[in-house]
Amino acid sequence: MPHRARRRSNLWTNVNMSDVPFWLYVVAFLLVLGPLVFVHEYGHYIVGRWCGVKAETFSIGFGRRIVGWRDRRGTEWKIGWLPLGGYVQFAGDRDAVSQPDAEWQNLPDAERLQSFPAQPVWKRALIVAAGPFTNFIFAILILAGFAALSGVPTNPPVVGSVIAGSAADEAGLRPGDRIVAVDGRSMDRFMDIPMAVAHRPGETMDIRFARGGSEQTIRLTPRAVKEQDRFGNVFERGLIGIGPGEVVFEKVPLLEAPLVATRQTGQIIRQTWEVLGQLLTGNRSIKDMSGLVKIAQVSGEAASLGAQQLVFLAALISINLGFINLLPLPMLDGGHLLFYGYEALRRRPASLEVQEWAFRFGFAAIVTLMLVVTFNDLASIGVWDGIARLIG
Repeated sequence: MPHRARRRSNLWTNVNMSDVPFWLYVVAFLLVLGPLVFVHEYGHYIVGRWCGVKAETFSIGFGRRIVGWRDRRGTEWKIGWLPLGGYVQFAGDRDAVSQPDAEWQNLPDAERLQSFPAQPVWKRALIVAAGPFTNFIFAILILAGFAALSGVPTNPPVVGSVIAGSAADEAGLRPGDRIVAVDGRSMDRFMDIPMAVAHRPGETMDIRFARGGSEQTIRLTPRAVKEQDRFGNVFERGLIGIGPGEVVFEKVPLLEAPLVATRQTGQIIRQTWEVLGQLLTGNRSIKDMSGLVKIAQVSGEAASLGAQQLVFLAALISINLGFINLLPLPMLDGGHLLFYGYEALRRRPASLEVQEWAFRFGFAAIVTLMLVVTFNDLASIGVWDGIARLIG
């Protein structure tokens, strides 16, 4: 036993973790994921209530119940021991992923009318879509708060400096040039430029800029630059080699802040969509995908910097959670919406056999994805290298 304990200690000594205490990773992870899961599931729940559907179970986490209670509407609220998600199970659902119970049509009339499968397709679609969109709304509220209280950078998209030998320098950009568009995407603020470029190293793009009253278009390729943050994490991003002038932060009026936050959310969704396209086309390695272990790591690191950084991280994860759930993959909300779209067009639902096979495919795909991202996460913190060193 002493020998085995010593080997385990050596393994974790070799893992590339920061000086953040382990307990903070756990606490920060729960502080981020718990509220985001609640927000997502509450979106389903509250819209279901508005549509007259009875929720039988509202669960944060899976597995055996740790604590719980039943409200006056008959809904069981509970917290499960495995805090990796959550679900709302409506009347007529067979399971936590809203597969219809084969016996729902045999329920008494009053109960059947309150069941999920009995609702018209537009109501079911609204209830399902409410979860991801509530995540987006939650993120918008957080980003609006930051915009109103801390401000946002308002520098115009004007080149303040050009790094010698960079892609921008070689393409002919000069200080004072105003970047009008990147690949047809208009640039309103300087910060729009890295949002359009950072995730596209090695991809040639068109840069339209204004100089001396006329506009010109050049083609350049952002260069991949590896950087290291204060925690020792190494990441790569694309840079064209320009900088702004003096960065100016301005607080946004309270009524305008939600509009600014909505725009920021849209930019993040667009960037996430483009990264997904890179993964599907092979232009980005699947090693760049991350999962729950990585979320725990960055949550702990953000928490060590203060509550403000942790809340901002929660907004970013909330946007990604909403986006992922809208993907048209069975078991996810987007998969359900895909079937509802089919039902709306064909005036009848897909056959139970087709839905069952789609469910199996979705389950296999999600399990495979979870294994891949967990493998990547463990590699990113050096677990596999640590094991290799111990074995060697």
